[in-house]
Amino acid sequence: MGIIIGLLVIWLILSIVGFVVKGLFWLAIIGLVLFVATGVWGWLKRRASV
Repeated sequence: MGIIIGLLVIWLILSIVGFVVKGLFWLAIIGLVLFVATGVWGWLKRRASV
């Protein structure tokens, strides 16, 4: 679970940097997509173990 939280934090930081720096909008999009994908994967994995 610690790895998933770490990845979520990294993707969130990349998204924020992408939105702040005007030329790095693509980084924000990639960060958001990876954030959502990691969150869904973690939720499914946690739900399967319960």
